[in-house]
Amino acid sequence: MRFIEGLNLELKRQVVDDIRKTVIAFANTDGGIVYVGIEDSGEIVGIENTDNEILKLSNMIRDSVKPDIALFTSYETEELENKRIIKIIVQRGTESPYYLIGKGLRPEGVFVRQGASTVPASESAIRKMIKETDGDSYEDMRSLNQEITFEAAQREFSSRKVPFGMAQYKTLKLVNADGIYTNLAYLLSDQCVHTVKAAVFEGTDKSVFKDRREFNGSLLQQLNEVYEYISKYNRTRAEFEGLHRIDKRDYPEDALREALLNSLVHRDYSYSASTLISIFDDRIEFISVGGLVRGISADDIMLGVSITRNENLAHIFYRLTLIEAYGTGIPKILKSYQSFPLQPKFEISENAFKITLPNKNILQERGLLSEQEQAVIGLVENKTEVTRKDVEELLKVSQTMSGRILKKLVEQGALIPVGNSKNRKYMLK
Repeated sequence: MRFIEGLNLELKRQVVDDIRKTVIAFANTDGGIVYVGIEDSGEIVGIENTDNEILKLSNMIRDSVKPDIALFTSYETEELENKRIIKIIVQRGTESPYYLIGKGLRPEGVFVRQGASTVPASESAIRKMIKETDGDSYEDMRSLNQEITFEAAQREFSSRKVPFGMAQYKTLKLVNADGIYTNLAYLLSDQCVHTVKAAVFEGTDKSVFKDRREFNGSLLQQLNEVYEYISKYNRTRAEFEGLHRIDKRDYPEDALREALLNSLVHRDYSYSASTLISIFDDRIEFISVGGLVRGISADDIMLGVSITRNENLAHIFYRLTLIEAYGTGIPKILKSYQSFPLQPKFEISENAFKITLPNKNILQERGLLSEQEQAVIGLVENKTEVTRKDVEELLKVSQTMSGRILKKLVEQGALIPVGNSKNRKYMLK
């Protein structure tokens, strides 16, 4: 019988560490057989104590290869030319890529078969194997980086008095059944490379930068740091009604918070592009990669329908009370602007989602919303609905003038008329 090394056959003189790489390569490719006790030339040299060597082999492979490859590996002994040899039969595994525990899901730890050689797999080949095995959900796939830590996540969980240990890693799906970190774990880890880029511009276009920052690390850390950053540019305008001072922020805090959470929870992390936040004098824009999840429309999200792309990530944010319930973010943003002439803008493309929040103080600063109009809106907020007579009494103006003010607010989209002309009332849009 002549032995020649090939795509599915490897020869080894004795038990050596390199056998692990060959077993991994066969499991990641199309299976194969490793004969131990045969020279590369095909000469049979034999193994003296096959039972001990098989035990050594099985322990070595079991302790150094992940995922568990035992179901796809078997060991036999054969006698040829009065010499005993070991036959390792490796089937193609169902959980590829298999890899050396000490090297991880990197080319130096993952091997495939090319002709008669065992070679490191490329990163693209590793990603392809992961996708074929784990499916299309990014957060469920095995992370290429298994050397990760969770210091920032631990601080966040502790501050909210939510347990965060190995038991929670499993229930939160940070690790799979084999104890391997998923991409969800990577997103929460200190080593996460997905970033948020924030920039402040002078005026209303991108001609002149005033400041810029890039945030990385755990998404939980990014959330806190980015919110603190954009809050610095959420100015407060002071107004007085009689002796009472009323402070009004440029942007409703609920709207800022929900827009930021939306950009982090719902973005598509299979793309490397950063989340972008641009702050102008008259608006703030949030752009995240990834359009709408298949099966949901723009009209659906305005109604509060939620089909999240990253269900497990959203569940973690929910457990940390960062989000109250699925599908409430967009309605909250709209509610915070319900009495304002300019409304938030939502733009959706195939691969991106953009939220634009208008500056609520800029209209009055530029004379686009008069003090009388602001006062009328404030009255409607308190009473839910008002009549023209209510406006006359509030502003001490004539019937004609109150009608003009209400008409303008209707045209601007701040109010809607209800009822016929004789009994007409006005409500917030």
